Amino acid sequence: MAASLTLAVSTVIFALRPHPETAHPALWLPLVRRIRSPHKGLWALPGGPLGPAEDLAASAARNLRETTHLAPRYLEQLYAFGRPDRSDDRTVSIVYWALVHADEASAGLETENVRWFLADALPPLAFDHSLIVEYALWRLRNKMEYSRIAAAFLGETFTLSELREVHEVVLERDLDPANFRRQVESTGLVVPTDEFRTGGRHRPARLYRHDHSIELADNGPLSGR
Repeated sequence: MAASLTLAVSTVIFALRPHPETAHPALWLPLVRRIRSPHKGLWALPGGPLGPAEDLAASAARNLRETTHLAPRYLEQLYAFGRPDRSDDRTVSIVYWALVHADEASAGLETENVRWFLADALPPLAFDHSLIVEYALWRLRNKMEYSRIAAAFLGETFTLSELREVHEVVLERDLDPANFRRQVESTGLVVPTDEFRTGGRHRPARLYRHDHSIELADNGPLSGR
């Protein structure tokens, strides 16, 4: 007789928030402390079992609302994790990943059992969630090179310096400002506005916005479904 199979949906959420020591932007993600066995007391990604009549993306969004009070603008299916030894029962996790603006992250729920952690300083995680986070970071860094996914970390308008800072934080390397400007402007992913950011000691910086006719990520024929 075939063993029963359980489907679960989990989500990795990334946000740029100030580093507690340097105040510079850093990658953070929220975790939920498990309150029951297995792995009671360990931190885990937000998630839960898939409802019998529930769409996968709807399940991911519901779990986020219930556990973190977050409603990301960008939510994409990441991967399916189903190694037989990943849990005591036979559970396959469909994992989504989400990106949120710092203001959205600040508005989310934070309690004794829901807390934000630096992506490079995570505690021991339940199940194979460390591997899931590692894979999500790899995907994020790859997508930064060819999509407008950085838009999810920014407000409606931004300077090229702010956009470059997002890329530098995610890619973990410094980028030449002049080369970055040329590369961004050549892609057509951003559109200059007639507005400028003033204040401070520097000259006013032009504000840009992302071209909304271009999706945050290309899902091919599945886009919009």
